[in-house]
Amino acid sequence: MIVRIMGEGQVRLSDSHLAELSALDDELSSEMEQGDGPGFRRTLRALLDKVRELGEPLPDDSLEPSELILPAPDATLDEVRALLTDEGLIPG
Repeated sequence: MIVRIMGEGQVRLSDSHLAELSALDDELSSEMEQGDGPGFRRTLRALLDKVRELGEPLPDDSLEPSELILPAPDATLDEVRALLTDEGLIPG
């Protein structure tokens, strides 16, 4: 799966990591619902760090279709809410 982090680039990520990322996504969604700004910021950073850790960066000149688009690390609560689906940021 190709994942784009807005403002950074793309990484190739194995589907086998989706469950681990989904747990962070659930935590992020809960913090957003509660309006927990510090928790939201911490969990968003953890989610993006995990994607970077588990994924293989694609070259900057590569333009693969992204199957998943994640917000930039400095995204606001409102910006992330605009990206959410019924399943959160991570499907599944």
